[in-house]
Amino acid sequence: MSEAAGITVADLTVVYRNGHKALQNASFSVPKGSIAALLGVNGSGKSTLFRAMMGFVSPSCGTISLLGMPPAQALRRNIIAYVPQSEEIDWSFPVLVEDVVMMGRYGHMGMLRRAGKEDRRIVNDALGRVDMLPYRHRQIGELSGGQKKRVFLARSIAQRGKVILLDEPFTGVDVNTEKKIITLLGELKAEGSTLVVSTHNLTSVSEYCDYTVLVKGTVLASGPVATTFTPENIKKTFSANRESESDILPVQGGSTQPNYQPSAEYKHKGRSS
Repeated sequence: MSEAAGITVADLTVVYRNGHKALQNASFSVPKGSIAALLGVNGSGKSTLFRAMMGFVSPSCGTISLLGMPPAQALRRNIIAYVPQSEEIDWSFPVLVEDVVMMGRYGHMGMLRRAGKEDRRIVNDALGRVDMLPYRHRQIGELSGGQKKRVFLARSIAQRGKVILLDEPFTGVDVNTEKKIITLLGELKAEGSTLVVSTHNLTSVSEYCDYTVLVKGTVLASGPVATTFTPENIKKTFSANRESESDILPVQGGSTQPNYQPSAEYKHKGRSS
């Protein structure tokens, strides 16, 4: 893994028009070709951080570098791919699965956005990687929660983004789908992508992540999993939602394995494939 900075955020402060300061003096870096978990409670600033990295909100101060480029330039060059939460999508809009994935190719097309043979091949390959090729002619709204997640993962693959931001990719999916997603993230990392995964699922972080970024209005801690994914840092980040010190268990080798059980606001109402 290259140690060159894939993502660098320095002294980032974001204040919204209503005066709400969503982030203050947030700094962290993620090496190129690695996976970082973005951890924090709802309202901690994780979504604001994603918006700033995509250039959707302007910071009051501070800088963001994505593979050496500011967000606006990275967007123009199709560097950033985004996998949204299901809640952000209007599932009633009639669109086929293959058309959703084809959206990832728009930045590689001309002004008329006419898909060529190579675009269609890339889309089919991406759908195949997430085991969704047989569903390519289905309406996206007909799919289960886990299937929808995989379709949007396929869109990011088709885009060929080098920085991939995933917002709660494990919410509403079953165990098998979660394992498939984790395997795919590892494959994308091996191909050189830099990934940031916003998640409340702490139990698998050490399984697939190289780095952690813990957010609570600022970045409380960031760095390799072995040194930052600790009981003390988890306590600081999730202090309002932890029951006791036993929520975080030590594991062999002196590292830690959180046994964090989310409060009611984070528990999934149901899991689907």
